[in-house]
Amino acid sequence: MKKLKLISLGLSLFALAACSKKGDKAVISIPLVQIGKPIPNTGTLPAGTYKGTMLTNQTYTIGGDITINAGDTLLIQKGVKLNMTNGANIINNGTFISLGTSDAPITITDPRRSKLTGASTVATDSAYVGGWGGIYSSSTAKLVVLKWTHLDFGGAALKALPFPNGNSLKAGAQYILYFQNPTGVFIMEDSWMYGSPDDATRFYGGYYNIMRNTMEKCGSTGGDGFNAKGSSMGNMAYNLIIGGATNGTKTASDGTTAGECQFTMYNNTYVNDGFRNSGVYGARSGSVEIENNSRALVYNNLIVDCNFGVRIAGGPGGAKVYLADTTSNPSSVIPKTAYGYNFYYADNAAMAGQFVPTSVAQPVVTHPQATDIPNMAAFLGASYTFGFVYNGSSLVGKNNPMFVNYPLPAATNFWITQASVDSYNFHLQGGSPAIGKGTTTAFVPITAGIPIDPTFGSSGITLPGKDMGCYQVDGTGNHH
Repeated sequence: MKKLKLISLGLSLFALAACSKKGDKAVISIPLVQIGKPIPNTGTLPAGTYKGTMLTNQTYTIGGDITINAGDTLLIQKGVKLNMTNGANIINNGTFISLGTSDAPITITDPRRSKLTGASTVATDSAYVGGWGGIYSSSTAKLVVLKWTHLDFGGAALKALPFPNGNSLKAGAQYILYFQNPTGVFIMEDSWMYGSPDDATRFYGGYYNIMRNTMEKCGSTGGDGFNAKGSSMGNMAYNLIIGGATNGTKTASDGTTAGECQFTMYNNTYVNDGFRNSGVYGARSGSVEIENNSRALVYNNLIVDCNFGVRIAGGPGGAKVYLADTTSNPSSVIPKTAYGYNFYYADNAAMAGQFVPTSVAQPVVTHPQATDIPNMAAFLGASYTFGFVYNGSSLVGKNNPMFVNYPLPAATNFWITQASVDSYNFHLQGGSPAIGKGTTTAFVPITAGIPIDPTFGSSGITLPGKDMGCYQVDGTGNHH
């Protein structure tokens, strides 16, 4: 019957086209996807169970936790705004789909908060406090899709556990995106996150495509951006991460016996990350962190004024073992952790002295790479032992990536307080030394388990780009 309906529709459209006069410019609109019944916009929606569709361009006020039952779907059409009050969460035990578009994005926010531009500190900026809660997906959640969606001012503390879990989720957690189904799918593309008091995301198992997003002001006195744990697997690419408290992207095989955490991390732009971590200096990164028996491929990233470069953890740290998996396993999705073709710029010697992170607090095993800019293998020499402290002062201010609009060299401590995009433009000017210096052949993205579908999957896995960072001069990559 479904085939007959599709054929009938196709014939009808063909007939309409055939009947139109030459020169007519008829436009046949594409209907929005709707699942189940519309959810009416009548007053404040109370806490409860929901399924169906929130309708385009409507503003909904949410008064308490929204719960999606196992087997049910909640879909949000383009242009919708959700004003989340009372620290409300979205508790997903089924499927959650947010289908914004470039011209009509979706916004999920705390209506009491407004974004601030310029200097940002934990004491003065409500971005680090947590307004509404988060989107918490249980082990029965099959799918989360976020496209062209703003997630602003999330991270209010969980009042109680929303579902049983075997991971680190506890009452009081302040994540914005949490997912724990080892066979589920999580898609986040062309979206934004603004502000969080802790890790913006926590992922425990499942298949991920995280591409072309912008992340600002995530983590107050600690917390990572995209933090993948468990047996999670997928891609983190073409993301702009500015002003994060600690790591921008991170992998660790915590909380599972189901297999290793494995990700590709490529063509990301990291700016001013790693300066709000109140922990021991050197115990965390400021851009990329690979630790705790996880594997990763880290290429073509543009890392500007970050506390640390790509950090491959090499040993114990207190009560926890941080050692990354650097062994070879031909049967693994990522046969061996590998990295290179990463571009570094720093405005002081402390940052330049950590382009290749050193063992100032915990052992690291990051090897200098000849393909990096600057060439750290040549700079440090053949006798260098990974983890040793070195003097990077001669690298300060070298290899300015030439952003279209961003002050480099930066004024003293500008990198500590400038944590949002504001009116700056992180595209590359013509003549930038970052143009054409990436690799498109050294690795391939992960495709296993990631469906390609305009509604129920990824819009497409963007391949590695030849220009360093998330913006490509040919117009591909991040579109923000």
